[in-house]
Amino acid sequence: MHRALLVSEILVQIFDNLSQPPISEILDTWLPSSTGKSLASLALTCTTFHELAMDLLWCNMLGLRPLLGCVTRLHSVVYDSESVYDRDWSEDVDPLVEHEFHQFLRHSARVRNISISATKFLHLLTTLPIETCVFPNLRSLSWLVQCTEIGDLRFFLPPTLRSCYHISEELQLDMKYIGARCPDMEEFTVYGGSGGVRLSETLRSCKRLKHLQYPPFDSTAWMHLSTIPTLLEVNIFTSRMIHYPGPLDNLDFATFLHLTTLSLSGGIEAASVVAIIQHFKFPSLKKFKVHVRVLPWAEAEQLFRALSLCKASWQTLEHIIISSRNKTQEHTSDSLTAVRQFFCFKELRTLRIYVHRPIYLDDDLLFEAMTTWPHIRLASFSNYHYISRLQELQVLVDARNIDIAPEVESFQHTSLRNLAVDSCELEAVNVEAVARIIYSMLPAVSQVIYSDDGVPRSLHNVNKHLDLLRNKPSSAPDQ
Repeated sequence: MHRALLVSEILVQIFDNLSQPPISEILDTWLPSSTGKSLASLALTCTTFHELAMDLLWCNMLGLRPLLGCVTRLHSVVYDSESVYDRDWSEDVDPLVEHEFHQFLRHSARVRNISISATKFLHLLTTLPIETCVFPNLRSLSWLVQCTEIGDLRFFLPPTLRSCYHISEELQLDMKYIGARCPDMEEFTVYGGSGGVRLSETLRSCKRLKHLQYPPFDSTAWMHLSTIPTLLEVNIFTSRMIHYPGPLDNLDFATFLHLTTLSLSGGIEAASVVAIIQHFKFPSLKKFKVHVRVLPWAEAEQLFRALSLCKASWQTLEHIIISSRNKTQEHTSDSLTAVRQFFCFKELRTLRIYVHRPIYLDDDLLFEAMTTWPHIRLASFSNYHYISRLQELQVLVDARNIDIAPEVESFQHTSLRNLAVDSCELEAVNVEAVARIIYSMLPAVSQVIYSDDGVPRSLHNVNKHLDLLRNKPSSAPDQ
């Protein structure tokens, strides 16, 4: 054996690369993979390889079947060629007896990440003592079971658990286990259910929580979250339309000192988002994301105004994303005024506003915006299109009224590289004039793209003229 393989750092790197399975094997829930077979062979090669190869072999598990295959009585039925695809083979199998516990737990301490997508094997563990810690070193749990019997989670919640992804309509049955057994939880994601009433009780035990994704919860839980000093990200998601949370109107202000990301999406209503904005302070917030299914323009304006009024406690914001996919009624108010509501956020890198209504920028507003946001990288004002120190710009253009006054001093934006236009009137413009304007003012733009479906012939002509201007003997743009 080469001496380099005796260096633990080198050996770990080699084995770690080997342990990354191809996508085709990740999709297989339990069948032995080529990666697993290679690690098993390495574990049998020599004592130097054994422990590391075994740790990697058992590190990530999809279900309990591999551990059950270690039980002598179950080995043949687990790996029998006719039963491997039989989902009901375990129904007639008796639970483990005492002398089989050691066989089942032989490698469980090596498991770091596990995903449970069915409860069909859990009845085989019913005879295990209630205090048994099946996975003493588990770091991540994905519980993908809709219906959960009380106590099912107890074998999967060691004190070492840091990440828990849970799908269950009956979450309240399991909350007491999560809070009591996993005080060092850092990432807690719950998808499904209506927002367990036990959340506040659970979170009181999670003193190191950093990332939380959860259905809407009550005001007590909100207040408790504000006391967790490690909390960095909160994502509130609901798949159903819900007005929430009314009790916030009676709360005192709460401050989330270290929260950097707040995301509200799904069926939440705009009025509820405004209530959250008005009742909490986020002095460290960098990213604010809202997706509302239905967002009439009047409610959008209220949301923009509420944000601007909270600038004192939101002054660190770098990314604002507000979106709604459902079409709403026409609006008659000034959209330029709405954009100015965001001028108070001087640190903006990203601004994305999609409310299914176009927001046009005139020359003065665009100049004011770029001056106000010195760090802007990406902006979008309609149809999920991006305006990007500033490398991509997508805006609605009134091509019928392109007018560059000769007495006005020209400017150049040398960092803009991508320009997208969206105008049904592009066919009617002087394409040569458009190309010359772009070439003189935006020298880094190599071509113009059309943001709607289909590319008009005139746009090809604009890009053709751009190419001609770029290939002139003099490399300096015309002034």
